[in-house]
Formats: sequence, structure tokens, C-alpha cells
Amino acid sequence: MKLLEERIRRDGEIKSGDILKVDRFLNHQMDPALFYAMAEEWKRLFDGCTINKILTIEASGIGIACVAGLVFGVPVVFAKKSKSRNVSDDVYTAEVPSFTHGGVNTVQVSREYLHAEDRILIIDDFLASGAALDGLISIVGQAGATVVGAGIAIEKAFQPGGRRIREKGVRVESLARLASMEPLEFI
Repeated sequence: MKLLEERIRRDGEIKSGDILKVDRFLNHQMDPALFYAMAEEWKRLFDGCTINKILTIEASGIGIACVAGLVFGVPVVFAKKSKSRNVSDDVYTAEVPSFTHGGVNTVQVSREYLHAEDRILIIDDFLASGAALDGLISIVGQAGATVVGAGIAIEKAFQPGGRRIREKGVRVESLARLASMEPLEFI
């Protein structure tokens, strides 16, 4: 998606350790018009697929997923990274290592919100190692639901996650695919 690639070139910042900082428009300060254009592109890419729910992970994916939910006309569920007192113990869980923050999170989704008849589109901001996507796919599987595909804003295609997830048979549609960070090059 040229619009997203241009925005990454203009406002993204490459940090050490293969970190692409996009907090000026994607995951700290958010650009709703860009999110809407991204959601419209995923809607085009997944046209004809029956999707009745979008799933993402806390926190950076929530804004993008909500706009996608609006465009698709479906509810959005997010996997929480911490237990709260207002969520029952009846949850699906998965262990998700964090590339950016380090450590491991046990993410959870209440069983109330995912069911066997659901056809899920997973939306997330980044795909690098694939750990977050693996965790969300596991949660969908625990519910007996179907992963229709994954809509990713930015994929670090030089890392193994995207290839590995696709080899599992999951359709992944990334709007910007980075071939390398230095120099910043898109596929």
C-alpha cells in the first residue's frame, strides 16, 4: 500500500536492533484517516470472505482493528495482556513473547466473545517473529473458530514470522512489507 509506505518513509524512524518506530502515526499518536484507508484496503483484499469478528492484541493493534471493524461492520475483540478483576477466569490464553518490549505476556480473551461459529480476521500493527500472531491463532483454535486471515500493517519480511505463518496455511495480507531496514526498502 503506497500510502502507508510513503508515511513510513516520511515519519518512521529506524532504531537499533531492527526497531522501526512509527509512533508518530500508527501506535502512539494515531492517524485515523490512514487507519481508514488501511481498513478499506483489507476490506478489498478479503472481499468475499465471510468475516464476523476481528481479533487483535493489546495495545497497538486496537486502534487499527477498531477502524477495520467499522469498515467491515463487525465487532472487535482484543486479547488482554494482563488480568483484570472485571474479566472472569473463563478465558482462552496464550503465551506471547514480545520482540519490542522483551519478556513474555500471557494474553487472554474471555470465552464469552469467541465461539466455534466465528470466522475471525486478525489485525495487528507489526509482523516480525510471528509470536503475537501465533498466540492469537492459538486462541482462535481454542475457541474452535476459524482464522480467515491476518491483516498486518507492517511486516518485517526479512524476519521469519510471515513466511512461517503462511507455511501454516494462514492467509497474511501485509500492507507494507519491508525487505530491509537499512536502507529502508519495501517488497
